[in-house]
Amino acid sequence: MAPDSALTSSPAEVGEEMEELLRRLYPICRSITGDGLRATLRLLGDGLPFTIHEVPSGTPVLDWEVPDEWNIRAAYIERENGERVVDFADHNLHVVQYSMPVDRVVPIGELRQHLHSLPEAPDRIPYRTAYYAKTWGFCVSEHQAAALTDPFYRVRIDATLAPGHLSYGEMLVEGAVEDEMLVSVHCCHPSLANDNLSGMVVARALARWLLARPRRLSYRFLFIPGTIGSITWLARNEDGLARIKHGLVLSCLGDRGNLSYKKSRRGDATIDRVASHVLKHCPAGHKVLPFVPYGYDERQYCSPGYDLPVGCLMRSPNGTFPEYHTSADDPAFVGREHLADSLHTLQQIVDVLEHDGVFRNTSPKGEPQLGRRGLYRPIGGQQDAAEYDQLVLLWVLNLSDGAHSLLDVAERAGAPFQRVKAAAEDLCRAGLLEPALPVADKP
Repeated sequence: MAPDSALTSSPAEVGEEMEELLRRLYPICRSITGDGLRATLRLLGDGLPFTIHEVPSGTPVLDWEVPDEWNIRAAYIERENGERVVDFADHNLHVVQYSMPVDRVVPIGELRQHLHSLPEAPDRIPYRTAYYAKTWGFCVSEHQAAALTDPFYRVRIDATLAPGHLSYGEMLVEGAVEDEMLVSVHCCHPSLANDNLSGMVVARALARWLLARPRRLSYRFLFIPGTIGSITWLARNEDGLARIKHGLVLSCLGDRGNLSYKKSRRGDATIDRVASHVLKHCPAGHKVLPFVPYGYDERQYCSPGYDLPVGCLMRSPNGTFPEYHTSADDPAFVGREHLADSLHTLQQIVDVLEHDGVFRNTSPKGEPQLGRRGLYRPIGGQQDAAEYDQLVLLWVLNLSDGAHSLLDVAERAGAPFQRVKAAAEDLCRAGLLEPALPVADKP
């Protein structure tokens, strides 16, 4: 297999590639169903072993039902003289998602009942949905709302809501074992760059990186409409859920905030430990948040009937930044360097999951003589990085008793996993360490 650019390019180049794809995806009007969602999935799957599934409207999925498909072609508010004052063609947040078709003249009092704006942010357009309510509406800036002073306006929403399909994308990157890591992102928001698109482009870059390297685990990527998508996937795939040993929902990975990890419902799953450990050793600050049954699709995967080990990786969590669910969440709000940093963090998480293992010290009685094996500095007493690495060597030797994993060692030593892994490799080459169990999760 030829080297993939996500593996061989510099972080700046990979960040630029992700940003370019994000800008291509941004204008598409996505929803939980419809042609915009399909167009998004086709772009994400281009060049990858990617399957787009279509589930018919009306299909029972757990306690839900796949809804009718919504497609929109045009929408506007205009004065009686034909002047358009709000136009979906200018920004696809202008229409409430799943608005029913309408084409009539309405009094201003009635129109205002169907308008949504943000008085606290008068230049921004809000994002609103009405997936399961038979209504219609427009989202406008507060300035636009204040300028609507005529007694009557014509409103038109050229949309269809009819039986069709729910679409989602799926890709399995197979490894040496059937145990899987699930990576899930929602793809249903129109023109929201951080809350939606950042997770998509980072997940795609991670998949490309994995495809270009040897793998122990298998990795299942889901690109789904929020809530109804994960519920649909769970309903259709219950027989395979036992293979999911780790999982992450990805979102809001492009803003300048420090990284945040929301734990799984279990709170102590391997992915919780690994993500918390990796974030602890990030150069910038970080947050580790407890599970709450609100947010993204982690709440579906972590529902009590499934209780899958799935957490959520973000930068600024949903609802905590003023641009959230507004037109200010545009490509300018997302930084390529932040996308690249998020990808690098995911690669470190994967590295821990791939290489954690349990080892046994082959010379456990007393400290083995490291100097004659080239593992100890000839002159001691200097407090520097080399001496720190020697301390890591000693931690690995001390805790490699057939019961502790390398992640256990890293947590106990307060050292990054990569240093512990490198020390274990050196000790194995010197004959002082041997695998006690296959590289896998501890029982």
